[in-house]
Amino acid sequence: MLAKRIIPCLDVNEGRVVKGTHFVDLKDAGDPIELAKKYDAQGADELVFLDITASSDKRAILLDLIKQCAQNIFIPFTVGGGINDCETIKACLLAGADKVSINTAAVKNPQLINEASLQFGSQCITVAIDAKKIIQPSNIKYPEEAVRCDENSIWEVFTHGGRNPTGIDALKWAHHMETLGAGELLVTSMDKDGTNSGYDHELMQAIARRSVIPTIASGGAGTLDHISDILHHADAALLASLLHYNKTTIPEIKNHCFNHQIAIRL
Repeated sequence: MLAKRIIPCLDVNEGRVVKGTHFVDLKDAGDPIELAKKYDAQGADELVFLDITASSDKRAILLDLIKQCAQNIFIPFTVGGGINDCETIKACLLAGADKVSINTAAVKNPQLINEASLQFGSQCITVAIDAKKIIQPSNIKYPEEAVRCDENSIWEVFTHGGRNPTGIDALKWAHHMETLGAGELLVTSMDKDGTNSGYDHELMQAIARRSVIPTIASGGAGTLDHISDILHHADAALLASLLHYNKTTIPEIKNHCFNHQIAIRL
């Protein structure tokens, strides 16, 4: 059995790590390089660095920050935000990133995932899915009917840092991205994000059940039990506010998971 992973997430806005609730009400959480070094020293398995306003601001990802991060940590790290083409992916990898995370660009051009996985290898292509439970159906009709929301859909995919609905069914989309060559799926529950009320088990189970590739659960961790519980379904747990605001540490999380029979690297 592959070891489960504990992955801190650095949501970066204007050069600072921020954390919000339901993707809004962002609050400062610290310096990205200092936090990256801290989590590396604590024993994080990987790190995710997301430039959360790059897509909405229509600008390139912060390559200088990626280079600084690569120079200061020794664990694999993934970068995302404003990655729209293979040239940008190449630039991120050359700057020191091990993987890239793609959300908005995959919705605009799904074939980018296929092209990128063929050019760089699926192991470094992560597709991020920001999903929100459907309360009132969107009137948006995504061009590809096979992944479009219908009367049976439960979750809709959002882009641009959770700002824009797409009319895409999250479960269908996860499967489609896998068939196009994604190496893993980073699934964030917008309903749970920043609430500290626990991960969205229903969403994660539904996607993991249909996926062969690894899944990373994101959004909602508030206790150690929340983390160990979700790792029965997901391959990795993404964490932000619990770590940024010193509510727990990575060694505490890993020891807790180990004591709850979760296969994990101590």
